[in-house]
Amino acid sequence: MLLATTKVADLDRFISIFSTKGADKRRLHGSQGATVFRDPSEADRIWAIFDWDAEGWKNFVSDPEVPGIMQEAGHVGKPQAALLLGHYEA
Repeated sequence: MLLATTKVADLDRFISIFSTKGADKRRLHGSQGATVFRDPSEADRIWAIFDWDAEGWKNFVSDPEVPGIMQEAGHVGKPQAALLLGHYEA
């Protein structure tokens, strides 16, 4: 699993590209899916939990076609992966 955040210019445009072109490209790099949340404090920030390993994420962000897809989706800046601190029961 991987948690990432980014800011977007327009949520509807972001979802439209994220769920189509972005999904195709993520799948190509091994992603098994994503759950997306809108930040309650910042309307232009989204959070996504990916069913993805670190190697697939690394390959995705280094893919030369990804910046164009992100630009089309309206990303404001680059997505940032959160640092995993640990996993705890219950």
